[in-house]
Amino acid sequence: MESNEVNTAFEILLEEIELVANQLNEDGAHAFKEGDYDRARHAIEEATRLADFREKVKALQKEWASLLSKKPQRLKKTVRTVKSRLPRGLRTPEEAFRRPILEALVELGGKGSIGDVLDLVEEKMRAHLTKYDFEPLPSDPKSIRWRNTAQWCRNNLVREGLMKADSPYGIWEISELGRKALQNESALS
Repeated sequence: MESNEVNTAFEILLEEIELVANQLNEDGAHAFKEGDYDRARHAIEEATRLADFREKVKALQKEWASLLSKKPQRLKKTVRTVKSRLPRGLRTPEEAFRRPILEALVELGGKGSIGDVLDLVEEKMRAHLTKYDFEPLPSDPKSIRWRNTAQWCRNNLVREGLMKADSPYGIWEISELGRKALQNESALS
């Protein structure tokens, strides 16, 4: 398998994990609205385990990239087609959303609804978002690719302590550490 194909495989795996997480989020929100708190709690636990798994996959992806940078590739090229998947490198990477999300939160007074934050992030990133970012996900036509990627970025910002984990449902909130990171450019790279 060629190195690009391994990277593509990682991207496909990460996208599939995102889809499962989106479904868990919808199930949990629906259970919460119905007052079925046990089912909602179960969905949160599953989503947390899935987020941990996603981080392991991302770490493996980085390790793979590190391995490739250390030795020349002499693998035989194979042809493989992946239907309805976006080729690697066409969507804006998750890391590109870190600073715009935190800046948007500061501009909104430290917190805001998901919609308000993402609307402001879109304004900030309009020149960087590609036409592919504005397409719906193939497996979930209701989800716009860049908004989904930004929401995954938010999960990482929470895990890193740059955003608050205990904000009310549907509200994103910057932490004091996040405010400091905005002042320190290297913390957001």
